[in-house]
Amino acid sequence: MSSARERLTDALYGVGWSTVKKLPEPVAVRLGRTIADLAWKRRGKGVRRLESNYARVVPDASPERLAELSRAGMRSYLRYWMESFRLPAWSAERVRTGFDPKDVHYLTDGIASGRGVILALPHLANWDLAGAWVTTKLETPFTTVAERLKPETLYDRFVAYREGLGMEVLPHSGGTAFGTLARRLRDGGLVCLVAERDLSASGVEVEFFGEATRMPAGPALLAQQTGALLLPVTLWYDDSPVMRGRVHPPVEVPESGDRAEKTSVMTQALADAFATGIADHPEDWHMLQRLWLADLDPTKGPS
Repeated sequence: MSSARERLTDALYGVGWSTVKKLPEPVAVRLGRTIADLAWKRRGKGVRRLESNYARVVPDASPERLAELSRAGMRSYLRYWMESFRLPAWSAERVRTGFDPKDVHYLTDGIASGRGVILALPHLANWDLAGAWVTTKLETPFTTVAERLKPETLYDRFVAYREGLGMEVLPHSGGTAFGTLARRLRDGGLVCLVAERDLSASGVEVEFFGEATRMPAGPALLAQQTGALLLPVTLWYDDSPVMRGRVHPPVEVPESGDRAEKTSVMTQALADAFATGIADHPEDWHMLQRLWLADLDPTKGPS
């Protein structure tokens, strides 16, 4: 990305956070839907990739059905952005009532146990809202990892935004994140990781909707090394202003096998839980990048 384009991208995000959060909620909702429909009609690279990914999730879908899904997917994606731009201005009560997860007892019991908890989730609905709900409703801080973005000022905006929601944010690059996450877990803390897309090109190979992809080994390795509870989480929207979600049963560490074998089994279990949530609500899966190995250039990794 050229420096001029990077500056423009940073400026646009800055306008979003400074302006959209001031709009009345119905206006922000209409604006998001309008932008989504315009982007969908243009059928740019992201929309085409989204549709291609949905074809894996719903393999028997007709071209017309895939088009419907990609339009709904773009609307869901823009709902995520409109909410995210507005989250810093939401009241604590709005955050507490903006998310309604099922089976949250897995999380609260894990926190109460003091053993440390890892929440692993895919790019479904609004993971930032789920995080804000944890820090506000459950009054539990947590640590997460963010991909370094260009320009650096844009990365700084995202870090400041998430820290403002009560999260500790570590950079994905640099090699120190894993050790810090492990220390937080050994202290009985909470770690949240978006975990269905491998950013290192060296993740664990899993089967996902019948095809091979790689997912990060981090959640499984952290659970093995620290004894923390590993919980998959899936999210979705319905027609209400409230986001829905589910905390899935814990992914257990296998009793036999070496570290690599255990990591493979656990990461596949995460992939299976993610696939369940995505299959139920494909339009809320915001995967506008290549994911499956068949789509990746092996010399470049994820893109």
